[in-house]
Amino acid sequence: MDHRIEIAAFGGPDAMQWVEVDLPPPGPGEVRLRHTAVGLNYIDTYHRRGVYPVALPTPLGVEAAGVVEAVGPEVAGLAPGDRVCTFGPALGAYATARNVAAAALFPTPDAISDELAAAALLKGCTVEFLVERCARVQPGDSVLVHAAAGGVGLLLVQWLRHTGARVIGTVSTPAKAELARAAGADRVIVTTEEAIAPAVRDWTGGEGVRVTFDGVGMDTWEASLDATARRGLIVSYGNASAPVTGVALGVLAAKGSLFCTRPTAYDYYREPAERTAGAARMFDLLASGVLTVTIGQRFALAEAARAHIELEARRTVGSTVLVP
Repeated sequence: MDHRIEIAAFGGPDAMQWVEVDLPPPGPGEVRLRHTAVGLNYIDTYHRRGVYPVALPTPLGVEAAGVVEAVGPEVAGLAPGDRVCTFGPALGAYATARNVAAAALFPTPDAISDELAAAALLKGCTVEFLVERCARVQPGDSVLVHAAAGGVGLLLVQWLRHTGARVIGTVSTPAKAELARAAGADRVIVTTEEAIAPAVRDWTGGEGVRVTFDGVGMDTWEASLDATARRGLIVSYGNASAPVTGVALGVLAAKGSLFCTRPTAYDYYREPAERTAGAARMFDLLASGVLTVTIGQRFALAEAARAHIELEARRTVGSTVLVP
């Protein structure tokens, strides 16, 4: 009998339940995927808490890697034994196995382990579209990365350095500052020791940064406004603290005719061609060593609630893998 984690009501980590499931054969367009590694992401906490509402009851998790066990009707190009990975958008990755749409799967390259794929796919593809297709960062650009020692943050710093940008990162502790520096950050602000915006302005000669990547949300919104240069871009891609609400457009004018976007990976990975190209670009940089994924912690899948507690308390570093 297989197992998965689901919730019957929105709430804290204690809302997560470990339940038995009896999977039917895969339907048209589906495959049976046996998970070997599951990725933990902040979006999982949004689904659990109801920040991103979903119909209840619901399974949780969007990112996993594993092996195809069976193929349903109308599936081409996949066979039992194939290694694949997925980052959704369908929920249900917190499971030992599940039936999943074949169109949501990416082939896992031979050079990439299942654990690495589960740790890197969503975060790495997020960084790909943020840097290359959303912000279109250019060599020499000054860029601010909030939470630079997190799973996405560390990959952002590495990718930006590869692009030729000048990177300033924010972190919450001196230990995390060392991780951000090792990833390539030119300047790191420990937020318990320095105010963000004045430090950014000082480092950029008063100009501010051309792009701010903000996955924290409400707690860093004012600092992002004050640290971004005239006609600069704030990419608000996450709500780790809380969603940014009540934004008056006039504030963007008052702060220097700023641009702001709230993108999601699923809008940038919508068409088959862009999905294929984006994931290939990310996996190439991962296989070549340009990107290094730090798996800071591992939890048994059945202990996913404890992993959520650690993630939301900001006690994790890098990526977290749940082991079925």
